[in-house]
Amino acid sequence: MLEPIQTIVIVGGGSSGWMSAALLAKLTGQRYRIELVESEQIGTVGVGEATIPAIKLYNHLCGINEQEFIRATGATFKLGIEFANWGQQGDSYFHAFGALGRQWEWLSFYQYWLKLKQQGLALPFEHYCIASQMAQQHKFMPADPGKPKSPVSEIAYAYHFDASLYARYLRSLSEKRGVIRHEGVIRHVERDAVSGHIRHLLLEDGRQVAGDLFIDCSGLRALLIGQTMGVGYDDWSHWLPNDSAWAVPSATLNPLPPYTRATAHEFGWQWRIPLQHRTGNGLVFSSAYASDDVAQQRLLQTLEQPASADPRLIRFTTGKRKQMWVGNCVAIGLSSGFLEPLESTSLHLVQTAITRLVNLFPDRSFAKANTDHYNLLAAQEMEQIRDFIIAHYKVTERDDSEYWRYLKQMTVPDSLQQKLDIFQSYGRVHRVADELFREDSWVQVLLGQRLMPERYDPMVDNKTLAQITDFAASTAHVISACVEKMPTHTDFIAGIAAH
Repeated sequence: MLEPIQTIVIVGGGSSGWMSAALLAKLTGQRYRIELVESEQIGTVGVGEATIPAIKLYNHLCGINEQEFIRATGATFKLGIEFANWGQQGDSYFHAFGALGRQWEWLSFYQYWLKLKQQGLALPFEHYCIASQMAQQHKFMPADPGKPKSPVSEIAYAYHFDASLYARYLRSLSEKRGVIRHEGVIRHVERDAVSGHIRHLLLEDGRQVAGDLFIDCSGLRALLIGQTMGVGYDDWSHWLPNDSAWAVPSATLNPLPPYTRATAHEFGWQWRIPLQHRTGNGLVFSSAYASDDVAQQRLLQTLEQPASADPRLIRFTTGKRKQMWVGNCVAIGLSSGFLEPLESTSLHLVQTAITRLVNLFPDRSFAKANTDHYNLLAAQEMEQIRDFIIAHYKVTERDDSEYWRYLKQMTVPDSLQQKLDIFQSYGRVHRVADELFREDSWVQVLLGQRLMPERYDPMVDNKTLAQITDFAASTAHVISACVEKMPTHTDFIAGIAAH
């Protein structure tokens, strides 16, 4: 006999809280009473301004109009990430969304590229990717599904946006759908003496907020999952030693680049995220290799525009909760774990957590098998993304600082080492089902970081060198011709803003 959930209580606002509220309200058709507790006295991290293409699915599920969203959040388009100084100082490569080249029969394009590279006949692989070429030339247009044989049908993109404006936009949407917001600081969390489940929250003004299911979106504080439920933390800082970040805004860029930039320094890396009304900047670093003052000075010295506010320092420990769902408490967002924003996965993890919760939605019995399954899937997802981020540090030729020497020499998880070994042997990418990062993502990062496979796939030799050369040349030519006709990113954004 089912004991239906009646009230869902979300602790914490920000992007994760309001993303949870908005999607739950939409997908459940206001069947449940949804309440959210937040306090304007408590700040949010609020630097999650870059996303990956899956955010479009979230917005679609929420019923969000793209142009309205872009105007409301100061958003720009994102075609990928430019990585500077990662393989070696002076290097630059692009991790683009969408297709890299085009498949020929059953083989991926990059396998043919590897043979051309060995023969000295290959252009840099960015020339064979439409998103990379658009980014380099500051061009943008959405995919045109009406041209299925053209590379313009394969354009994939995400967004840069102001996280605080996004949360505000989602709050408005949520409240229109019946979500009840409580302003207040939580003084105490009351648990059931028998089950250990959370019964209600006691606010400083004496109000009680009771619920059946509690969602912890309290950020790095982890008020419910950590402080109340006592769930431990898997520390991954031996693989990802960065533990601090300075964040600071600066004036907007002109022209507007349709991509994020990640620039490696000798003790960390720096992000640049272009929005319509400002530029988001930050420097992620390890306090074991640089002081706060040194990192802040480096950030301010390397800004392209003067800072428009004081830098803000954020502390974190990379890792995840040992369980993300315990009893009637589910952690979503930073309360569930932290992976540095190198590949813009923070908001994606919020999105997948909410949809996973909807797919495994409980009744008040909170069956353990259901909870265990959620935790297994959540842990696998975090570990797969973790491995992809570690690869950026492990696969490098940099040895110009103690920081890079440690990262280059460290032992990595077996799951990642297997991927690196397989790629080094034949350029093949081993992926597990439902893994977030696609084959093309691994290829672009590993080649960009200077891990060149020893061999290409032997099946490549089914084609003659002349055939492969012509195929690659025509691919690059068609992409170049398509990009040449596109509007600039700045003009495309201006057209949306004008309506």
